[in-house]
Amino acid sequence: MTLKELFDKAVLREILDGLKTTFKHLFVKPVTFQYPHEKRAIPDAHRGALCLLRYDDGAERCVGCDLCEAACPSRCIKVVSEEDPETPLRRIATEFYIDITKCVFCGFCVEACPVNALAMTKMYEYSTANKRDLMFDKPKLYQIGDQMLVDAKKYLVAHNQEENDEAAMQYRYKFPYAPAKKS
Repeated sequence: MTLKELFDKAVLREILDGLKTTFKHLFVKPVTFQYPHEKRAIPDAHRGALCLLRYDDGAERCVGCDLCEAACPSRCIKVVSEEDPETPLRRIATEFYIDITKCVFCGFCVEACPVNALAMTKMYEYSTANKRDLMFDKPKLYQIGDQMLVDAKKYLVAHNQEENDEAAMQYRYKFPYAPAKKS
């Protein structure tokens, strides 16, 4: 046994090396977010909760084509559509359901929508004690869309679904809308 090996065993060199690493990290700024109090900046392309969007005049964009339901790999979307009784060639979505517990947030439904009625938001805080609250229906999806409209538009622009200029707004296809007759 050499003198160096004897010295290393007597001083416990491994423990000193571990303490050296500990002291190096003692003065480094922490990278942990204090979550409820500090929020992280989320990019525009983030895939959060789904929402339904309206046109600028308040008309529903969803035409009930069921393409989002067909594109969904986890089969969490259910769309019930029928012909509009006032305009016979126009279909409308009478019911729209998304089970968020099954959703994998892939964005295929948003890409499949021909009129950009669906979008994803930056909303990720929707935990609940009751699993049935995570079954979003049409009014809940429109409520999320109204609250998170800016984020939803940014998502569509980030994924090249819509353009963010005035010329694109003029030439965006809009299905004919007939206001409901009041009786």
